[in-house]
Amino acid sequence: MPDFLLEIGCEEIPARMIDAASLELRDRLSALLQRERLDPAGEISHLDTPRRLAVLASGIPASQPDITEQVNGPSAQVAYKDGQPTPAAHAFAKKVGVDVGKLEKVSTPKGEYLAATVKRKGRTAAEILAETLPKEISSLYWPKAMYWRKRGEVFVRPVRWLVAMLDEQVVPVELFGIAAGKTSRGHRIIGSKAGSETGSVAVSKPSAYVEALRGAKVLGVAEREQLIRKALDARTRTIPGARWREDKPLVASVVNLTEFPSVILGSFDPEFLDLPEEVLVTVMRDHQKYFAIEDANRKLLPHFLAVLNTAADSDGLIRHGNERVLRARFNDARFFWQTDQKQTLRQRVDLLRNVTFQKDLGSYYDKTMRVQHMASWLSETVKQSGMAVRPGVVHKAALLAKTDLTTELVKEFTELQGIVGALYARVQQFDEDMRPDVQLAISRAIYDHYKPESMEDSVPATVEGAVLSIADKADSIAGMFALGLIPSGSKDPFALRRQANGIVKTIAEKKLPFHLSEIMADARGRYQGSEAEKKFSNAAYAESVRSFFRERLEFYLKDARGYAYDVVSAVLAVDADDVVDAAARAEAVKNVRGSADFESISSAFKRMKNILRQAAEKTKIVSLRVDPACLQEESEKKLAALIPQTVATVDKLRAAHDYEAALREIASLRPAIDKFFDQVMVMVDDDNLRANRLALLQTVVKEFSTIADFSEIVTEGKESTK
Repeated sequence: MPDFLLEIGCEEIPARMIDAASLELRDRLSALLQRERLDPAGEISHLDTPRRLAVLASGIPASQPDITEQVNGPSAQVAYKDGQPTPAAHAFAKKVGVDVGKLEKVSTPKGEYLAATVKRKGRTAAEILAETLPKEISSLYWPKAMYWRKRGEVFVRPVRWLVAMLDEQVVPVELFGIAAGKTSRGHRIIGSKAGSETGSVAVSKPSAYVEALRGAKVLGVAEREQLIRKALDARTRTIPGARWREDKPLVASVVNLTEFPSVILGSFDPEFLDLPEEVLVTVMRDHQKYFAIEDANRKLLPHFLAVLNTAADSDGLIRHGNERVLRARFNDARFFWQTDQKQTLRQRVDLLRNVTFQKDLGSYYDKTMRVQHMASWLSETVKQSGMAVRPGVVHKAALLAKTDLTTELVKEFTELQGIVGALYARVQQFDEDMRPDVQLAISRAIYDHYKPESMEDSVPATVEGAVLSIADKADSIAGMFALGLIPSGSKDPFALRRQANGIVKTIAEKKLPFHLSEIMADARGRYQGSEAEKKFSNAAYAESVRSFFRERLEFYLKDARGYAYDVVSAVLAVDADDVVDAAARAEAVKNVRGSADFESISSAFKRMKNILRQAAEKTKIVSLRVDPACLQEESEKKLAALIPQTVATVDKLRAAHDYEAALREIASLRPAIDKFFDQVMVMVDDDNLRANRLALLQTVVKEFSTIADFSEIVTEGKESTK
């Protein structure tokens, strides 16, 4: 079976877009081959660089297998009249290419119909790929795309060449006015071979593609990362006691910026080390894609590492150029730092009136006032729960948290918002009698109030920072939802999902005594009487916010904490408002779900809920309470007697948050419930008896579903399709 290669060559693709586009292209090719019955024998691999997306499918069939299928036509009643075929029968026979005399009659649920057994010859893989690939390539999603020939032909960058091959055969794909061939291109600078100024690379067959590109100075993703890491290590070893600061996102970025990387070591004036480390690292990392170098104590050293997309810089010209650029950037940062110190953060609060938060929600001054009041309320809630918190620190930090948006340093380096405010709060004098530890706590809360920025990011280090972070995010979500700006599908322009994820993660990991509904109700209430409220139109605010946060909590428990989907569903079916409690209940269910009693009790609860649902559908009466006088069978009497004492024990354990012990107590009802179902018929004809037994089941379900809905648990090795 032949191998298939597709390479889309273009101008440099933004590094941040390559990984997602590569994965989507592989998924699309895989789905196409499966859909067309051309499944590859091996895996679909890839080779991506800034100038190309390439996929290789090993061992795909040269053509589709022939298939024999039955095709149904008109009903026999229409197809024959007086035993002779009608025009409808002749038309069907012509359509399927079968003599009318060979048509068959088949019985279907709708009656007797005419049918034909047809053998369809499979199409060639080359024919199918040539026809379908242009549409798949054109359908790739890009956050930002462009067209350079005519409207309707959209891609991330201008496409310059195409390679599409089945072994040595060219697949006649045409896209954006370019016909596919066997010629790729090597590295733009160092990939040209003698006599080939364009760096053209002849590809003899797909299996030779990787080696052909390697010879033209183009390496695969894994090779580039390995080469970069080795070069970073080698350059750093020239400085005694130094190490380069590990930065996986930056490594991924430079991998996608290069085709044949090398690394240079540069230096900067040690006097710049007087600037805060956060400023220096941000300039190096986010603006120049440089790696910072530190000593064994994690103290920054006056050196940096830059990854080049070319051969080594033997004459030092590139190094000097990078050092000159970095020196200029550091000088800018120092100038802005010194300029900003002429005005304290407290003096900058009023300047926030001129900074728009959102066109309908007012300024950042308005937001600051709302967040400050909300953070104070949250601090009081934490304090009343017995947790240690300093409300004064929260109050002061909330007032100053956004003031760095007015600083020159943040205007130039937007990535530093929050961080700059914290740094200034650390060095500027507030009140004369403020203790240093209090000032440091205020700075720390400001520093962390944007955290966590993703599920991988850490939560704020202090309770004060956590409270401020939650208040800030809740205010944004409340305002946007009240305006009806709710995330939908892939659209989330205000990053509300990320902010909600941050609230959930912070509450869970700091174990804060907050309920999501109360937080969001208070956040919405802070807008009351404001100009923004006049624009609010979302009448279903509470329900939409509740549903939104339930999704975020479900995401956190499944993706961040790793709980099984049915465990999460069971827990959230009971309550999705108390994050800490939901996480504790999920942990308890996870720990006991493997026991035989728990599996059995889960199956029994499914059965009970099904019986109750069917009774409701048939409008059968359920007694308000269990009448002991109506209990006839010994097994139902025993179950009814066990319920009150088990409820008392479970309630006591639940109040102590000992959910695992409570679940085991509920599971201990297994023998009584099993015996009940073995010996008792619930849906009997006697109305009173049936109503009483339904009440017994309803009591069991109601009383013992306060920790988790057992009916959501997948049992007997079956997987839910939910």
